[in-house]
Amino acid sequence: MLRRLYDWTMAKAAHPQASWWLFLFAFMEASFFPIPPHPLLGLMCLAQPKKAVRYAAFATAGSVLGGLLGYAIGHFLYDSVGTQLLALLHLTASFPKAACYLREYGVEIIVIKGATPIPFKLLTITAGFIGMPLVPFFLASVLSRSISFMIVGVLFRLFGAPIKRFIDKYLGLVTAGFVILVVAGFAAATMLGGGGGKNAAMERCEKAILTQP
Repeated sequence: MLRRLYDWTMAKAAHPQASWWLFLFAFMEASFFPIPPHPLLGLMCLAQPKKAVRYAAFATAGSVLGGLLGYAIGHFLYDSVGTQLLALLHLTASFPKAACYLREYGVEIIVIKGATPIPFKLLTITAGFIGMPLVPFFLASVLSRSISFMIVGVLFRLFGAPIKRFIDKYLGLVTAGFVILVVAGFAAATMLGGGGGKNAAMERCEKAILTQP
């Protein structure tokens, strides 16, 4: 089934309204769809590098708005819809850990997601469930999704199709480096403000998972 969904998603890359399909897939993936929009974005950028930034912007906007839907599901419909979605996506076991990290670290986890394989939908649903303030959640989602999509769009726009080989090999490192700089800024601000105890918070989260029934 997952393979059929993937093939169907890829077929939309050649559709006349491919930009809106990309927007839709990014929207759905941020709340309930299992296939990430990155392969579709890559194919579209490869086909038309001059439109790469536009495509990345569509993906970013769709994902951020879809994240708001995921937040709403977690906040208002967790018991009736959220639990079933997480079970369907095989994310139930990851939910307590995500909730703990979001409570301890807040928006930093949303931002870091831009360089990790953590399903964005897990964070959006969990953020709504724990009642993370909406404005910080929204702003962190914009930054995270921009990291995830716009780097691809900008690289394709600047270097065209030949950049694909570089992206396939090094995009993870480039994105991770950018996120490290962002997180370092958060950490510096926290330290200057007298905050701390990150290791203790991480240990609490790990212990919380170990004690889950």
